[in-house]
Amino acid sequence: MIEAVRCRLGGKTPKTELDFNFIPVTKRHFRESREWRRKRGRIIAKIRALGRFQLAFLLSRMPCIDKLPDRVLHLIFSYLPTKQMLNASRVCRRWKAIIDSPGLWTNISFRVAHGGIQVTNLEHFTQLIPIRFTELRSCELATDLITPNILHEFSNRCPKLQYLTLDFSTAMQLHDFNDLQSFPSRLRSLTICLSENIFLEGFLRKVYTFISSVEILHIIGTYEKVEDEEEEVYETVNVFKLKQYLPNLTVVNLWGVPFITDDHVDALSSNCARLQCLCINYCTKVTGSCLRLVLQRCKRLTTLLLAYTTLDDSIIQQLEWEKTRIEELDIRATELSAETLISLLTRLPHLRWLDASWLENFTDQVLDRFMESTTINNIEYLSLDTCDSLSEFALTDLVARFGHQLKALNLGGHGKLLEYFWMNSITRLNNVCVLVMGVAEDCCPKVTAKIHIDQFIDCIAQNCPSLTRLEIRWDDGTLRFSDKSSKFIDVLRMKCPKLHSIVLSDGQYYELVRSNFERADRMSVVRTTEMCRTGILQCSKFYNQLLFN
Repeated sequence: MIEAVRCRLGGKTPKTELDFNFIPVTKRHFRESREWRRKRGRIIAKIRALGRFQLAFLLSRMPCIDKLPDRVLHLIFSYLPTKQMLNASRVCRRWKAIIDSPGLWTNISFRVAHGGIQVTNLEHFTQLIPIRFTELRSCELATDLITPNILHEFSNRCPKLQYLTLDFSTAMQLHDFNDLQSFPSRLRSLTICLSENIFLEGFLRKVYTFISSVEILHIIGTYEKVEDEEEEVYETVNVFKLKQYLPNLTVVNLWGVPFITDDHVDALSSNCARLQCLCINYCTKVTGSCLRLVLQRCKRLTTLLLAYTTLDDSIIQQLEWEKTRIEELDIRATELSAETLISLLTRLPHLRWLDASWLENFTDQVLDRFMESTTINNIEYLSLDTCDSLSEFALTDLVARFGHQLKALNLGGHGKLLEYFWMNSITRLNNVCVLVMGVAEDCCPKVTAKIHIDQFIDCIAQNCPSLTRLEIRWDDGTLRFSDKSSKFIDVLRMKCPKLHSIVLSDGQYYELVRSNFERADRMSVVRTTEMCRTGILQCSKFYNQLLFN
């Protein structure tokens, strides 16, 4: 032991079996070694591989759109617009095969101006008809697609086609229809959009024998395109010959056809004993002389729409209205005299739908005589928009006596009807579904009084649970609202669950109401008066049949 100490002090190592080494040695931790690094890398790789495997396993067991059956995807795609379906068909072959199934192509429009699909290759489109459109029920064709080959394919490959629209409004020249030998023969509705100077007799001569099954006929004119009233108008359709091949008509809509006269309407009625709805809106050459024979021949006629026609007072007064079954009457902007209005409205025992807007001669006397008669007892839908001759007192009496039976009321355009009138009237409109109030900004002198809109909204919410459409035309300068208005809008949204249209003047209040409904995931409820107008036409029995474009 002493020797070892001496050697230690002398710097020598003892040569003994017991070797005591007191020199400190720094040991490395195992985690800092190369072996641990290699092992750690292998462990991490295994964990990642295991994680990927488990993730793939979980994803394979989780429900996703790729695992849905074809029938479910078919149902999902049926809710998509046509253009979105075409985009979805590019995702994969499976989706393309599902989208190409005829069941998804039952209603299709090829009119680009009205949101339809544009066809660039006619040959490819003709080849798609027997593959994709065999279940087609409704189709709208633009001018370029109205060819003999395409019509032949539709007639042979689309046996379920019932609604067909032929748009010639943009035509500069028609195709040659000498080779046209077939046409869809099971049509229920036929819509023809006319051109200003393209005559369709050559085309119609080929299809007369195929359209005897048509029940709904739309002939859409060029009223909106006529700039000069003295401009020469061409009779592009031979109505006198067309009526011979349409014996089963129940709805006739001659909208804005500038050449239509009483003779044309008389000719159509001579072969339409089943006629129930006649619409000649914006046919300015119609004076009403045809109505006597129309009412005698068409005993089932219940809807008569005569808006913006040039009706003669003496002719209207001589008609036997009390013997008719007219339930719906539209006489907007017809400039009838007060005597004629009294004679007309007091002799319609079945009247339930009346649009008498824009009539300067609709006075308090006319309304009083109308309320004294028994014909008003059946009124459910009434529009007196912008009848400036009516006073607040007469309209108050109307709502007080018959407000409980009204389901639609349009009193827009009356600058005299302010807060006091509406607060007293809304409480009596318990069954109303459509309500229009207020004055547009530019249609009359500025309204000086302020409207407390929060009181209106709260009153409507408490008294009109069935409300579906509401229009308030006052602008922001007339409406008075505050930061607390959102609470009243919440009450309206909760109390009126059927409300799906609110039309307001563009401004701060419109933005407030729209943001409130958008927070409740109701994106398309609130609209502006610049884009939408609320009327009572959607309450008509033949509203769906009268739709076009």
